[in-house]
Amino acid sequence: MGDGDVSDPEAQALLADSVGPALMVVLDTLAPAERLAFVLHDIFAVPFDEIAPILERSPAAARQLASRARRRVHGATPAQPVDLGRQRRVAEAFLTALREGDFSAPLAVLDPAVVLRDDSAGLPGGASVMRGARPVGAYALRYSRAARFVRPALVDEAAGLAIVALGRLIGALGFTFKNDKIAEIEAISDPERLRHVDLAALDG
Repeated sequence: MGDGDVSDPEAQALLADSVGPALMVVLDTLAPAERLAFVLHDIFAVPFDEIAPILERSPAAARQLASRARRRVHGATPAQPVDLGRQRRVAEAFLTALREGDFSAPLAVLDPAVVLRDDSAGLPGGASVMRGARPVGAYALRYSRAARFVRPALVDEAAGLAIVALGRLIGALGFTFKNDKIAEIEAISDPERLRHVDLAALDG
């Protein structure tokens, strides 16, 4: 199939319903392979191992295409006013819940329909997506002991959390917020994306 894209009418309609007209305009500026990798992974949560054969490329190459497309999409999409202070309070409440190991606490800051995405497909069963506040909260609490290595940071221009061990950034959690709750969590381990995590922005 090579550099295939989402071109048949049914797929275009589904895509338009999912991303909206503004993002469709931006997607039209991407190369076909970039668009397909970005849409399948970031919008429809298809793992890179499944995207790679469609593009006739390696999973690493598919990941790079999606990352490149993501940067272009974020750069072309008009910025919306962001209240980092409110976002940070929600992110810190989530971090506090992890450190205390209290199952009810993360549920208070997670949207009931929260989506957790892991760019390394490291979720149970090798999945890349988990949905729902209760399973996401329970999964997050598995890492309570490691929460001492987590600190607030700016991730993709929003308040998030960075995982720093021995002075080295090894991972991050990017958040999408809705009504002062966390609606999406993205677990990031891709070194290219970690380069854009700002550890100093939320200090103090």
